[in-house]
Amino acid sequence: MTPLPHRVPTEVFDAVAAGGGGARALGLLARAEYSRRLACAYAVTAGVRELGGAAAEAAEEAWETLGAVRGADPDAARAVLTHPSTGIALMDLLARTDRARAAGAGGTGLPVHRFTALAAAASVRAGLPVRLRWPLTDDGLFLPSLGRPRLWPARPGGTAHVEVTADGTARAGVRGPGTVPARTVVPRDPHRTTARWQGAHRLAVLDTGAALLLDDVDPLRFPGVREPLGLSTDDVRRWSRTAREAARLLRADHPRTYAELAAGTRTLVPLGGGGTTSGSSAEAFGCVALSRPSGAAGLALTLTHEMQHSKFAAVLHLFDLFDADAGELFYAPWRPDPRPVVGLFHGAYAHTGVASFWNRHRTTAPDPADRAVAQTQFARWRSAGREATLTLLASGRLTPLGERFAGRMLDTLDGLCRLPVPPEAARRARELAAAHRAEWTRRNGTPRPLSV
Repeated sequence: MTPLPHRVPTEVFDAVAAGGGGARALGLLARAEYSRRLACAYAVTAGVRELGGAAAEAAEEAWETLGAVRGADPDAARAVLTHPSTGIALMDLLARTDRARAAGAGGTGLPVHRFTALAAAASVRAGLPVRLRWPLTDDGLFLPSLGRPRLWPARPGGTAHVEVTADGTARAGVRGPGTVPARTVVPRDPHRTTARWQGAHRLAVLDTGAALLLDDVDPLRFPGVREPLGLSTDDVRRWSRTAREAARLLRADHPRTYAELAAGTRTLVPLGGGGTTSGSSAEAFGCVALSRPSGAAGLALTLTHEMQHSKFAAVLHLFDLFDADAGELFYAPWRPDPRPVVGLFHGAYAHTGVASFWNRHRTTAPDPADRAVAQTQFARWRSAGREATLTLLASGRLTPLGERFAGRMLDTLDGLCRLPVPPEAARRARELAAAHRAEWTRRNGTPRPLSV
């Protein structure tokens, strides 16, 4: 494998830094993430090869199978390798492999089965004839980006097996100790849950054909999330209705954000518990974990916020924007705790997008009460984003490219800060900002002063 450099045109870099980028930028970042996943898969293969034994044989087989799929159907390989949980699986396996090599240990205990499952899923998507098997673990029999057959019991100690025949038919099954031998055909549409198959739910299909999926099945769907919520049919219907309404809202009122959303399939991971919670992961590009949204506007805002984080994480995989070894912690106007430069940069970039969302929503929300709330939120977060961006620029920790990126952010925020808002909204925003700073200072001490 000969790696080739990814080049980001200046105008695309500046557009992303300004808070946008559109479909062109999302496509470029997605291609870079695919290359990163492919390089990681190769690094896993090379690392496990050094450890030898059955793990090395399994990794080599998975790598060769992925190579065959890439040759026969590149889109199938891309769909699996760019699936959000693939990044989590490969990075975890690579880290474990590096630790085993450093300790002089063998490959026993490494979750190489997840690499084999990736290769199997790619083969199923491509209809490429293959027979693969791997030991069953707590993951059960799961095919990343596709789903799992409903086979009981499928306990650790047994064997998972996948076979794709010459006509493209794929069957997945289990056998061995503690399991009841069984298998089923993998459906052509893996997002239609049946008595024999369970996959992510397709909530909405966007104009580009890209989908919004709701994944409560994948064992690696999001870091720290393992147990499924057990969504009912009514739960899925509510998620689907809200997702479709949020997509319509973004398309009508936030076309640039909608274009970014529709540039590729996006996966939503439902979180339990009360309150409003959301998150993204640097290794799960295209995935948002979130509690059930209260409505379309709330989901649209969450998608806007977390897509900003996802874009910024992908940018950081390409460029060094700051000194990663800096130990300072900074005040962030949205957090109760001090943040390192990476956290402050992430948050400032996300809130650049949040402020832009509220700017538009304050004129498009149909309810006057919602527009009044939006005015305050706009005033609050444009100022917070600007304050954090000025902190970054004054920190002395940004690289020249990082200064350029933050400078474009500041241009956007300065423009937003020049827009008029009702006096009451401005007053309320100042009160919220002052209350946050006072509580933060009570918890953490006085923030370091800006020197610009």
